[in-house]
Amino acid sequence: MPELSHGRRMLVLAICCMSLLIVSLDNTVLNVALPSLQRELDASTSGLQWTIDAYTLVLASLLMLAGSTADRIGRRRVFMSGLVVFTLGSLLCSLAPDLNWLVVFRMVQAVGGSMLNPVAMSIITNTFTDPRERARAIGVWGAVVGLSMAAGPLVGGLLVDSVGWRSIFWVNLPVGIAALLLTWRFVPESRAPRARRPDPVGQVLVIALFGSLTYAIIEAPHGGWGSTAPFAALALIALLALLFYEPRRTEPLIDLRFFRSAPFSGATVIAMSAFAALGGFLFLSTLYLQNVRGLSAMEAGLWMLPMAVPTFLCAPLSGRLVGSRGPRLPLVIAGGAMTVSGLLFALFEAETSNASLLAGYVLFGIGIGFVNAPITNTAVSGMPRDQAGVASAVASTSRQLGQTLGVAVLGAVLAAGVGASSYAERFVTASRPGWWILAACGAVVLTLGVVTTGAWARATAEGAARRLRGEDQRPRRTEVEA
Repeated sequence: MPELSHGRRMLVLAICCMSLLIVSLDNTVLNVALPSLQRELDASTSGLQWTIDAYTLVLASLLMLAGSTADRIGRRRVFMSGLVVFTLGSLLCSLAPDLNWLVVFRMVQAVGGSMLNPVAMSIITNTFTDPRERARAIGVWGAVVGLSMAAGPLVGGLLVDSVGWRSIFWVNLPVGIAALLLTWRFVPESRAPRARRPDPVGQVLVIALFGSLTYAIIEAPHGGWGSTAPFAALALIALLALLFYEPRRTEPLIDLRFFRSAPFSGATVIAMSAFAALGGFLFLSTLYLQNVRGLSAMEAGLWMLPMAVPTFLCAPLSGRLVGSRGPRLPLVIAGGAMTVSGLLFALFEAETSNASLLAGYVLFGIGIGFVNAPITNTAVSGMPRDQAGVASAVASTSRQLGQTLGVAVLGAVLAAGVGASSYAERFVTASRPGWWILAACGAVVLTLGVVTTGAWARATAEGAARRLRGEDQRPRRTEVEA
């Protein structure tokens, strides 16, 4: 990639942030629209779960494939393809005649989204070659996530109340088209010097694992565990096949040697736990505020601000703490805040008092704000430089998978507790196990934040890095070529 002027680099950063904004806004805006979708499309709880999970599930399944494909055939080309598919998917979502088609079109959106965020990060990394400039650029990138969290509920509430739920997808159209034209005009093409080879078998196994597990969880309260047991069995078979197959490939989709690093394994579980809590929190909160309290979408968006604003404010503070003191303190703060928030709802029924509800939202926002920066830091800690991108991609996949499972699990718990009753009658009681699960996710973040950031953990990361560089002298297992 040729050296660009400062102004051109800033323009490339702005274009990449545009893609992140529409992808991030899409989910936060959609959460506010769920009760409206439920009424207009006669959707069940599982139907609402699928409108969220169809997107995050496909995104989690394809992130690593999209990143390696961009390295191989060109990042600009894949990024532009992602913008086209995401914008087209948004248009189709706005025209969906029923819930089933909406879920299908959300999956189309996700195919495009998988080509945007990881590829945009690669473009930024290759555009900003100076370490300080790159750090500032990534800081701006992270701030956009916080902006989407803060603006999403308000934008969604305003659009749903004034125009209707279909309008939340119209927002993506002008932004997507503008980003596409600007990318074509100003973003130079780049490729990796040596791209990783495709791993189609590994990719199919990942899709089978994520998809069958999510289906089994979401549909179990409605069809019973007997009807979803085959899908749970398929998930187990896919997992075992991955564990058998991937170590035998020269360039696997997921290099299992990464997991010998305690910081990497910890970051993976922390990402899944934190974003499972986030997905479940947003799902439960929006249904409670509108279906139980009877608030409008706009009023519900205003109520979500006490969570969104601390997320926006704490994210850059967390980044500075990671840079100056390491990831442990931000992870301890994040895990502690999320745990206390969950316990407020589980033990003290925070929903029943405005003051306690406000405190629960603020604490959860602080937790999510502090957790994001140290995840990537601990994932790449000690890794060889040429493997850092792959490690970061696994962390991003873990975030999306966690959010998928959070909506699936907490939605299933809610559906089982509510049964045939109305939300207003049973919601607080039915959601209680869900809040315990959320508190447990916070406790996992807190515990692993301490365990996987010490001297022992750093030693395991150094050992894993030596193996990845081929310095351990022990022969790898027989290779399998796909």
